[in-house]
Amino acid sequence: MSDKKVRFALLGCGGMMGVHAQRLCNHPEAEIVGLCDLSLEHVQAFVARQCASVEHTAHFYIDAAAMYAGVQPDAVLVATPHTLHFVQGMQALQAGCHVYIEKPMVTKLEHAYQLAEQVRASGKILVIGYNTPCSAEFYYLRQLIRNNTFGKLELVSGYLSQGWMQATTGSWRQDPALSGGGQAYDSGAHLFNSLCWSVESDIAEVFSFGDNHGTPVDINSVTSIRFTNGTMANITIGGNCPGGGSFLSFIFENGRVEIDGWGAGWINVWQGAEKLKYPPITPDMGAPSPLHNFIDAVYGRAEPRTNPRNGIIQSQLMDAIYESQRTGQVARPHQ
Repeated sequence: MSDKKVRFALLGCGGMMGVHAQRLCNHPEAEIVGLCDLSLEHVQAFVARQCASVEHTAHFYIDAAAMYAGVQPDAVLVATPHTLHFVQGMQALQAGCHVYIEKPMVTKLEHAYQLAEQVRASGKILVIGYNTPCSAEFYYLRQLIRNNTFGKLELVSGYLSQGWMQATTGSWRQDPALSGGGQAYDSGAHLFNSLCWSVESDIAEVFSFGDNHGTPVDINSVTSIRFTNGTMANITIGGNCPGGGSFLSFIFENGRVEIDGWGAGWINVWQGAEKLKYPPITPDMGAPSPLHNFIDAVYGRAEPRTNPRNGIIQSQLMDAIYESQRTGQVARPHQ
């Protein structure tokens, strides 16, 4: 454990940031030194509700540049509407900060490449706030794929269902100018990231159907994907179903893995035709949370479980999904 704490600034004091703030307040190697949102009243209410212990030690701002200049944080945690992530991520890197950015990393592929280049030039760490890459179960699954333990990964099939449409009515999540898209870009991004993080390949082709259910954004979608390494996938995202659930099935030449694609809460493994009663998964394969992994990475104790490369692949996918839905044609992302 280090004597020096990572000094965090928080950008965006909404619902998800409350989870992060509580984790930071309970982490012995982290401290919150600044918070920023559109109004000081909003920041003050957030602090009183989520992390009252920093009320007299952290500084409050309505301008991110002023926050970076005023408190000079080591790291910035960005939890704002999706389309703001690119500008805010670039600004934080240029201010000399490591960056933890909520999913998705950005909402345009060109921005993903630009942000990745800024990370490379700055020498700083940037991670994306996805859950499953920090799970022991998905780490195990990715090692199976990397090592061809069950032969080549050939197919992936999955779904995610949620009462997203009603839950987000009237919020920025159904405003394309702020969200960049609908359920596929919001909760669906978790399932798509679980897929892309595991397969580790660029996107070759995508065909997608979408249904907005009379809203400004996609609610339901069915998407077929071919990766450049030959793996094919089919993913269904449902945003108008009160019974939430998620599922991914990875089908190999000589085995199969079924797993909870949202939070890795369960896993079933078949080697050949035999189901493994005790898959060799150990706690050290995982991390307590993406935020814990980020802090360990800043201290050089761990590799970041996510990085800009993951954001690039997902941007390839999401741009292609919306292009295909718009044109009714197969979309091929520009590498």
